[in-house]
Amino acid sequence: MAFDAHQLDLFLLIGAAVTLMAVLAVRFSHRAGLPSLLVYLMIGVLLGASGLGIDLVDAEIAHALGFGALVLILAEGGLTTSWRSIRPAIGLGVALATVGVAISVGIVALAGHYLLGLPWQVAVLLGAATSATDAAAVFSVLRALPLPARLTGALEAEAGLNDAPVVVLIVLVSSGAAQEHGPLALVALVAFELVAGVLIGLAAGAGGAWVMRRAALPASGLYPIAVLCLAVLAYGGAVTVHASGFAAVYVAALVLGNAELPHRQATRSFAEGVAWIAQIGLFVMLGLLLEPDRLTWDTVWLAVTAGLVLTFVARPVSVFVCGLVRRLPWREGAFLSWAGLRGAVPIVFTTIPLADGVSGAEQLFEIVFVLVVVYTLLTGPTLPFVARLLGVARPSEARELELEAAPLERIAADLLQITIGPRSQMHGVEIGELRLPHGAVVTIVIRDGETLVPERRTVLRHGDDLLVVTPRRLREATETRLRQVSRHGRLAQWIQATRERRA
Repeated sequence: MAFDAHQLDLFLLIGAAVTLMAVLAVRFSHRAGLPSLLVYLMIGVLLGASGLGIDLVDAEIAHALGFGALVLILAEGGLTTSWRSIRPAIGLGVALATVGVAISVGIVALAGHYLLGLPWQVAVLLGAATSATDAAAVFSVLRALPLPARLTGALEAEAGLNDAPVVVLIVLVSSGAAQEHGPLALVALVAFELVAGVLIGLAAGAGGAWVMRRAALPASGLYPIAVLCLAVLAYGGAVTVHASGFAAVYVAALVLGNAELPHRQATRSFAEGVAWIAQIGLFVMLGLLLEPDRLTWDTVWLAVTAGLVLTFVARPVSVFVCGLVRRLPWREGAFLSWAGLRGAVPIVFTTIPLADGVSGAEQLFEIVFVLVVVYTLLTGPTLPFVARLLGVARPSEARELELEAAPLERIAADLLQITIGPRSQMHGVEIGELRLPHGAVVTIVIRDGETLVPERRTVLRHGDDLLVVTPRRLREATETRLRQVSRHGRLAQWIQATRERRA
């Protein structure tokens, strides 16, 4: 039957209700410490054939819509990622996204075939689908944790780039083309698509930034739309020449997000909203695909066993090997191993063999779905505890909130939010004793829910929130000074000078 106005009205009613329910569920998921994707998946299951009876069984449509949602999620991730934060860890992030993926695929595939008894094709697909960390889960969960920049940078770079080689591998294995290529040819093909995608993303991002700085659009609301379209354009251009579209869209968005563009903060807010819509639609759709009545204890056992191998063998081994790129303290390596969050991305990747009609694809989808739910419940809520247990959490460090750069005013400053933790030595220090770089200033102190306009003699206390405005060129020096005072108190400058003389 043709799609008519009445069906459109019904679609808008149900769609708006489900979206509002999902948006309200975000508050619950944050309080419970769960990635919101689990709530969305469960909403989809409740609405599906075993629930309210909405039937979505077309894997090809799910595949296409899933990839479209991932493009928007990766674009948001790139636009909201600070290059300054990921630059020190970019080597480790790239290693995790390439060598780490290969190691994880190999270990899980071997376990899937010899331990779980899966056919080789399904075992390799299982290893490939579960090797990629989920960009939405990483960006939403880890950015809420006060972690060192090298950890969040490595995890964000990995999440943004590891989809690219995984998609190539799954497509080749699902189509049977992988058997026609030798190992070296397969590696060369993956490397070509990844490198070409990165280069196209760099070109699209740099060219787009040049255009946007010179474009005088009639309305400020057009700038966010144009920037997001430039990122999506990079994806389309890369896919057209058989390069990695996922690598292209993330790199292009990363370049655009760190360029001095008009209405940059509004652009990031718009991209964040679009990504939330994409996540909600993606996860609900994947929940609709599942038929809980078909789940058996054998499937649950296969998923739990595969997850154990992935979490406690494949991921730690891949982190250890990739840590050779840059020596990692064992505590940070252990946290990276535990923080390999899987989410909707592995489930989306299983729609590729579903759409290609691969034998065993239905079982693969069910295994990965159960694995994602179980191990996201295990790892997501425990990340703050694990960070504190391993001593990698930094509760007193500056947290970034960037100020919008309006095109006419050319404001080139950042707004830093600092929380004075219970063990911070900043307690008892006067504002004037912070000795921030010239041009940086503490504008507001928030104490017990009240805002104070500080003076030089204002004394800081545990639990205070500070808002510090700093010129962008002085931001690194300002953050360094704040960290020094937080660790050493008012004598931080003298201690630092003494250490330099001794060195």
